Amino acid sequence: MAEGAMAQGMQQASSGAQQAGRTRLDLKKSLLVGMTLFSMFFGAGNLILPPLLGAQAGEAAVPAMIGFLVTAIGFPVLGIVAVALAGDLPKLAGRVNARFALVFTVLVYLSIGPCLAIPRTSSTSFEMLAPLLPESVPLNVASIAFSVAFFAIAYTLAMRPGKLTQVLGRICAPALIILIVIIVASSIVAPLGEPTPVRAPYDNAAAVQGFLNGYQTMDLLAALNFGIVIALNIRSFGVEKPGDVAFEISRAGVVAGVLMLLIYCGLGFVGVATATYMPEAQNGAQLLTAAATGHFGLVGTVIIAAIFFIACLNVCTGLISCCSTYFAETFPKLPYAAWAAVFAVFSCVVSNFGLTAILTFSVPLLNALYPAAIVLVIMGMLHSACDRVPYVWKWVVGVVAVESVIVSVRDAFFAGAWLPFDMLPLADIGLSWLVPALVAAVIGVAHSLVVNKGGKAAAGE
Repeated sequence: MAEGAMAQGMQQASSGAQQAGRTRLDLKKSLLVGMTLFSMFFGAGNLILPPLLGAQAGEAAVPAMIGFLVTAIGFPVLGIVAVALAGDLPKLAGRVNARFALVFTVLVYLSIGPCLAIPRTSSTSFEMLAPLLPESVPLNVASIAFSVAFFAIAYTLAMRPGKLTQVLGRICAPALIILIVIIVASSIVAPLGEPTPVRAPYDNAAAVQGFLNGYQTMDLLAALNFGIVIALNIRSFGVEKPGDVAFEISRAGVVAGVLMLLIYCGLGFVGVATATYMPEAQNGAQLLTAAATGHFGLVGTVIIAAIFFIACLNVCTGLISCCSTYFAETFPKLPYAAWAAVFAVFSCVVSNFGLTAILTFSVPLLNALYPAAIVLVIMGMLHSACDRVPYVWKWVVGVVAVESVIVSVRDAFFAGAWLPFDMLPLADIGLSWLVPALVAAVIGVAHSLVVNKGGKAAAGE
């Protein structure tokens, strides 16, 4: 018996050592983490944009969708990988300057969190639930009650950021996917209409317009945020080495990207097939509701309400968790739970009383941040080359940030005023920062070479 006990102990010790030395997640856990990331990404905007694209692009839906996928999936997945390679967003932005890293990271977390995306999750999901309420229920009272309950649930889920895979990955993501598949499959089997002729804005360069509309998901900024919580979940499975964590974060990004690709294409087809059935639709939510009720009646309305509720709750929980984790680490005088409570309460208030005002502030802020985020991600993917000429980081990101801030301030407060940037190529489609970025890259390389040459000369003397 002693020998048996000894053998059993040795077996357990060996198993424990193997567990401690684990460097990769198995396929099941990797898919689980990827589905968790997908649920954190996939909110109301991701549901609404593809159907409207399909309805407006009509016969040009394929090129329009290809352009949309580049920015709505390609950039966010690259963002996940770039942040994983750097370690986190502050380290990636820190290649420019420590002060810039702090300001940029705080602004990204606030803009994609309590200043815009988090409050919108509650208000959007309530709008989809409202048609199911009895007429005797006052909507303003119901909205307040719903938002309080909604944020209470999100706060409770966010209290265990390292365990989000247990809820979002195992329950919420599969439920969301199944409900979306029901709507998409019904439109494929029994489409309510035929593809329509292409309409504005897709009647001129549909792929380019799809590319630009992909910005509206704002998932690139979300990608810069989500890595911090995904890393916690990966470490909870026993993966500890930074390189292995980065690999698993990147793999989760690919899984999430594939899921979003399939669902975006399906939702785009719903828009194509529903355009003639509801030609007066002004947004993707109306098209999805029309498709669901056209196939399933009142049950379809319930399905749509459930889809939006689950999607918005997933995103809300993920954003509260990410923002609170970052702020608790950066400003530790308040613990994680306190930051989560602040963000939940603030967002609850804004969702009922101040969303229009906060949108007026947040949208220009997002437009100012997005170009800098794009160049950071691209350079992060090319970090080995960029680090050899380090002044490239300062020149490119600095020039793009200044240009995008100036243009955003003009658009917000002096709409129609002329700027020299308006003369640049691609300015008419919102890419006036591209040429300055290329010029800044050349200057940054030259600056780095001059400094390196001077340093070598001084060392020789």
